[in-house]
Amino acid sequence: MPKRFSTARGREFGDGVRAAIAGTGLTGREICEKIGWDPGKLSDLLHGKGGCSEVDLAILLSYCHIAPEERDHLMEIFGETDLKIWWQRYAYGETFNLRTYLEHLWKAKEFVTWQPLVIPGLLQLPDYLRALCLATPKFPRDEVEDRVSRRLAMQEIFRQRLNCTFLIHEQVLLLPVGGHDVLRAQLHHLLEMSVRPYVDLRIVPFSVGAHAGMSGSFDLMRFDRFEPVVFLEGEKSNLIVERKDAVDDYEEVVKALKGVALDAEDSRKLIAKLAM
Repeated sequence: MPKRFSTARGREFGDGVRAAIAGTGLTGREICEKIGWDPGKLSDLLHGKGGCSEVDLAILLSYCHIAPEERDHLMEIFGETDLKIWWQRYAYGETFNLRTYLEHLWKAKEFVTWQPLVIPGLLQLPDYLRALCLATPKFPRDEVEDRVSRRLAMQEIFRQRLNCTFLIHEQVLLLPVGGHDVLRAQLHHLLEMSVRPYVDLRIVPFSVGAHAGMSGSFDLMRFDRFEPVVFLEGEKSNLIVERKDAVDDYEEVVKALKGVALDAEDSRKLIAKLAM
């Protein structure tokens, strides 16, 4: 089988073109006959081996009759399929509709996150998330419920029992986001999630002092067939990191944080104490 795209951007492009072709109800060979391509050219495009110009791609997509925004999206990322580090900007309403992040989340075999300031997104209750949205000055108030629904949709990942490691600083457990009742409910939710066999929830205590995660939060995803990917989320952008030396640095941070974090049982005891 030809080699698949090796980067997140490339895999997003390849999957998008496959979906566009599938939407026509035609086979790849039938599409090639219509636009005068050799089938091998389409195969190379779909598997990240090149052989296609922007003009060629525009011709292919014109036969697929996809929505203009999807066509523009695929054209935009066509030249970025080999990037190992790239920056993705978005408007507020697009924050949790990031295709690259979501597609990789569903393909991951393991998810690791470090959060020194807030409850990790996959563990947030609706009221906790609403409070975060309302605390952001420029967040559109009419988009809050859409943000909540998108976040809950992301949490459907637990249905496939994805192996998750949540590393959280103790200060997160004390910050009364949404008020004490909301925080208490959120802490009880953490306890409920922590007993699932595929969830490893670990608390980095205050007593540690300085630690390896002081540069900020990140999400690390590991896969069966692809190299690991790190996602860094900002106010209105994401940085996606795939370069091996950079990812290795984050792997070292995870290792160091696990070394100073409480074990799973002591983490539950601390959360239970604060939830009383």
